[in-house]
Amino acid sequence: MLKAVKAVDVLSRVMGWLATWCVLAACLVCAGNAILRYTMSMGSNAWLEMQWYLFAFLVLFGAANTLLENGHVRVDLIYGRLGQRAQVWLDLICLALFLMPATLLLAWMSWPLFIESWRVGEVSGNAGGLLRWPVKLMLPVGFALLALQGLAEIAKRAAMLAGAIPVSVQYERPLQ
Repeated sequence: MLKAVKAVDVLSRVMGWLATWCVLAACLVCAGNAILRYTMSMGSNAWLEMQWYLFAFLVLFGAANTLLENGHVRVDLIYGRLGQRAQVWLDLICLALFLMPATLLLAWMSWPLFIESWRVGEVSGNAGGLLRWPVKLMLPVGFALLALQGLAEIAKRAAMLAGAIPVSVQYERPLQ
C-alpha cells in the first residue's frame, strides 16, 4: 500500500511542479498582453482567458501538492496545542470526514459540466475567446487528484498510528 502512496505523492509533486510553472506562464501572458495593448493598441480576449486558464490549472492541480506538503490553511485553535499523535488522529478524522466527501462530490458534480461543454464544443462568449471545455476538464481532474492525495494522506496517517512509519506532521504554526 505504501508503494501506491508513494506513486500518488510523485504524481502530486509533478502536478505541483507544473502548477508552479503556470505562475511564470501567467505572468508572461499578462505582461505580453499589457505590452501589446499599450504599445501597439492590440489586445485579445484569448490572452485574458489564457491567464484564467493558467490560474485555474495552478489552483486545481497545485492543491494536491499543497496537501502533500502539509501547506494547507488550518484553523490553529486546537491543533498546535495537541501532541503529535493527537494531531495525526485529528488529521485522519478531518481528511476522512471533510476533505474526501467534498472533493469527491465536487469531482462528481463537475464531470457533467465538462461533458456537456465538450459535447457542444462550448466557446467563450467573448470575441476571440477560447474553448471552454479544457478549463472545465480541470475541475473534475483537479478535485480527483486532490481526493487521491487525500486517500494517500489517510493511508499515511493510519500507518503512523499503526507504527509502520514514523509520526511526522511537519506543521509550522503561522507567525502572528
